[in-house]
Amino acid sequence: MRISAYERRYLRQTIELWNLEAVQEDYKELDEESFDRIFAGNPYFDKFNAFLLLDSEDQVKGFACGCTGEDLPLGDTAGYLTCVVIAGEFRNDENYGLLLDEIERRFLDLGKKQSDVLFFNPMMLPWTIPGTPKHEHNNAPGVPLEGELYGFLLRRGYVERAKENAMYLELSGFSIPEEIRAKEEKARADSYEVELYDPNKHEGLDRMLGGLNNPLWIKEISRSAAEGVPFVLAAKDGTAVGFAGPVIRQDNGRGYFAGIGVLPEHEGHGLGSILFFKLCEAFRQIGTEYMSLYTGSTNPAIRIYEKAGFRTVKQFAVMRRELLR
Repeated sequence: MRISAYERRYLRQTIELWNLEAVQEDYKELDEESFDRIFAGNPYFDKFNAFLLLDSEDQVKGFACGCTGEDLPLGDTAGYLTCVVIAGEFRNDENYGLLLDEIERRFLDLGKKQSDVLFFNPMMLPWTIPGTPKHEHNNAPGVPLEGELYGFLLRRGYVERAKENAMYLELSGFSIPEEIRAKEEKARADSYEVELYDPNKHEGLDRMLGGLNNPLWIKEISRSAAEGVPFVLAAKDGTAVGFAGPVIRQDNGRGYFAGIGVLPEHEGHGLGSILFFKLCEAFRQIGTEYMSLYTGSTNPAIRIYEKAGFRTVKQFAVMRRELLR
């Protein structure tokens, strides 16, 4: 076996490998267009950080890719491990190690101090939700726990930093229960309103987002407000104190949203639950077929999702290894 830098002439074989092996772990099948969108055509693609495992007949038996970006979260210190896919009969620690050595060496050459597997990776790998009519999620937030790569990374010295629960809800029968309606009435008595954002009615959005201090939320919700994309807002006397959204129905029927957050000083009024249920209702009203999300397995918000009818369909590990020369 030998390692080679990825070259376009191996595209067909690489896609065949992906569709044979990665799909077994629920990753979505790729074609040339989707491979280019995720990998070779991605603005963060690094031709020096994509590698192939080739046999003696020059056949592709493995593919690995990593990426970096100074403008990414943790980008000044971290490289992102996107994938390591190996054909079944060649899947062993030696071959995993050959590919990962190259990825990590590239990270070190670029001055990175750690290798991360987490949801900030800009090379987003779509996966099919088990037990559904090919419903899909747009990104894998880590390494699937049931896959062989997870065990290898642990043996390699990667530390599991969190488990992410992937959760799913089919929306056709969704309705807001009376318990949540009662919470909403109680919050309203304390001068809170939860409704779609209206720039003519609500103020303090930037201040609220700054207080939540989440770069993804700041980017997504600020853009939604500027472009008129709806999202659900919690406001006290007209001033923003929390959000859920945005409310976007993707072409595949999935409800896309960036997250949900409430300023700490306004917790304790049930706003998180109200925001989320109102978000689900808003998605159903625009014809969204399903929602999927991921959340930390120890995140208290998981109880809100479960109360809304979501179930855990898959688990991923967020992992990191400190890199040393």
